[in-house]
Amino acid sequence: MNSTYVKKPMRVMDMTQGNPVKLILAFAIPLLIGNIFQQVYSMVDTMVAGYNLGDHAIAAIGATSSLYGLIIDFASGLNSGYTIVVTQRFGAHDKKKLKESIAGMIELDAAVTVVLTVLSLVFLRPLMRFMNTPAVIFGQAYSYIAVICAGMAATIAYNMFAGILRAFGNSRTSLSFLIISSLINMGMDLLFIVVLHMGVAGAALATVIAQTVSAVLCGVYVYRHYRDVLPGKGDFYVSFDLIAELFSNGIAMALMYCVVDLGSVFFQRANNALDETIISAHTASRRIIGIMMQPLATVSTASSTFIGQNWGAKKPERIRMALRQVLGMEIAWSLFGCAVIYAFGGFLVRFTTGTSDAKVAENAVMSLRCHLAFFPALGCLLVLRTALQAMGKKMVPVLSSCIELGMKLLSAAFLIPRLGFIGTSITEPITWTLMLLFLAAAYMALQKSPLRSAKPEKKRTV
Repeated sequence: MNSTYVKKPMRVMDMTQGNPVKLILAFAIPLLIGNIFQQVYSMVDTMVAGYNLGDHAIAAIGATSSLYGLIIDFASGLNSGYTIVVTQRFGAHDKKKLKESIAGMIELDAAVTVVLTVLSLVFLRPLMRFMNTPAVIFGQAYSYIAVICAGMAATIAYNMFAGILRAFGNSRTSLSFLIISSLINMGMDLLFIVVLHMGVAGAALATVIAQTVSAVLCGVYVYRHYRDVLPGKGDFYVSFDLIAELFSNGIAMALMYCVVDLGSVFFQRANNALDETIISAHTASRRIIGIMMQPLATVSTASSTFIGQNWGAKKPERIRMALRQVLGMEIAWSLFGCAVIYAFGGFLVRFTTGTSDAKVAENAVMSLRCHLAFFPALGCLLVLRTALQAMGKKMVPVLSSCIELGMKLLSAAFLIPRLGFIGTSITEPITWTLMLLFLAAAYMALQKSPLRSAKPEKKRTV
């Protein structure tokens, strides 16, 4: 790339040239480590609360997890959609539009932060009652989720800065900040829960402080090292067309996440109606599933950055080659993860929760085995979904998420009331299979026209 476009000390990765697998793995590995550290936030909360406060605390943290996911995923979904536009501008080497797209991203994020924080805090108690949060843990659950929602600005800011770095192919820098913030999170958990006896609210406060640190560090780094491509004052007069493009990409991604999370709210509402032991088992299994899922999600995210840059550069053959290789990697990890859970699932549940309740451990292991057996389907659907998003095919992923919403509503209405926690455990595996079939059919139908009609650009000097 021309030095007028990218100057040191900026760290970028142009994925429009070179070996696809090497590029994707080089991008994915730091991202994977970072995502695991993000999962550590939740895992440490659960472990410290479980060992020091008991199973009720685990249930309190888990009882509103889908509600928190709905709020945060809407914001992060918007950011992921904005990042697609930034990535395409970077791949096209269009510096002016790149700056304008980042400016639009900042403006939209600022507005979303204010609106979501206010709405979530105002409607939190009614939503918790709607979700059948048990009375015995209602107070603890509210204190946890209220603190998390109040600190939403830090989460959105971090996702925005990390998204900008990902668009430039830089997944390494945010890793060091996440490691620092994860260590802070662990230390604060111990301070607030063990020393100051603040209960689950202390766990939430520790998470917010840690996320604030990572957001500040990431923001300062972006400002200092990427100033050459950051928007100036004049770039913030963003055209309506660009704002519409950013928002349409963002809302499509956010709707996809929200449709999924809305289903999860009803799903958890039905699960909360069982008993606190089941809620604890569900929370424990979800934490471990989240960790095991990270390689699948990370590789699919890395491949979407690769696809976004190459889509902007009009290189469809590189996209097709990368997709074949990435799908193979996803299936390989899925089979390995399944073997680990079948062999060591019980140990992992007891280690991460500190529970001595045999019913909690037994139900959590059953849930883990049901889910991990269908991880190959999950890995493939994640790759196809993010690939279609990166190529600007917005509605297919949203429609696939509607399948998930429908399945979770059906499960909440029929499966869980009749089958109990078994119904909870089999819902997502069935859903993943149906979504994969739909996405595979959609991709095959779209492949010939959208990919092959994109003729490679003539060689140019940049």
